[in-house]
Amino acid sequence: MTRLTLGLLLLCSGMFFLLASPALATTATIVGSVSSHDLSPWGMYQGADVVVKTVLIALLSASILTWAIWLFKMIQLKVASRHAHRLLTQLIDKKSFAQACSQLSLEQAPIILLVKAVQHELKLSSAAATSDEGLKERVVARIDRVQASLIGDINQGTGILASIGSVAPFVGLFGTVWGIMNSFIGIAQTQTTNLAVVAPGIAEALLATAVGLVAAIPAVIIYNYFSRSIAQYRVIIADIMTALMILLSRDLDRHHPDARLLPDLINVEPLTAVSLVKDAC
Repeated sequence: MTRLTLGLLLLCSGMFFLLASPALATTATIVGSVSSHDLSPWGMYQGADVVVKTVLIALLSASILTWAIWLFKMIQLKVASRHAHRLLTQLIDKKSFAQACSQLSLEQAPIILLVKAVQHELKLSSAAATSDEGLKERVVARIDRVQASLIGDINQGTGILASIGSVAPFVGLFGTVWGIMNSFIGIAQTQTTNLAVVAPGIAEALLATAVGLVAAIPAVIIYNYFSRSIAQYRVIIADIMTALMILLSRDLDRHHPDARLLPDLINVEPLTAVSLVKDAC
């Protein structure tokens, strides 16, 4: 009985190996074929279609451009913000516009164009009679245009970041669709659904999507960062414009026929304002 059982077991084992050997051979062939392809990023690029290669080159170029803009704008914004803060500090401590102009130390900075615009309008307006309100309107109009020019200069390049962030994923998706389409064409031509035929093409196609995301995600993050930084820079420019108008208004009041001294308001004790706030609360 024991010999019969042992014989049956040997017979079943032999039949199993005979049946399984073709499947194992096919699996080994598939694995060998897939492993024969270089599935590293560079290998997939070399094996990709011309269209997929073009997409990959375009996306890599966009990524390099994104980081170049980031470096340039970081330096530009840092320098511009430092000059704007310095000019604002100089203006708020001065008693008159003439005193502010005589002590400026930012002759080469673009932000100084705000002061030069006021100087230019004062020079033109001094050639004829003018009113305080008319002078203020003309000065505001000039410095508004200078502000628009400064913001336009500092915004240059951010539109490219926005375009890369929004378009790059779709360009990568186009490369993926094209690569998968080529994979299905390869299946139809070889008349097989072998993994060795499908896997390399799909891997090359998915590489385009990955590179598209690598190009798009930093572009979106950098664009949002610069948007916040430029908004802060715009606030500083608005403060400088306000400081200039305060100095101009102060100078005009000194020569206004209805101007008068206000010693009572100037000499109010700080504690009086605090007590008023407490009473209001």
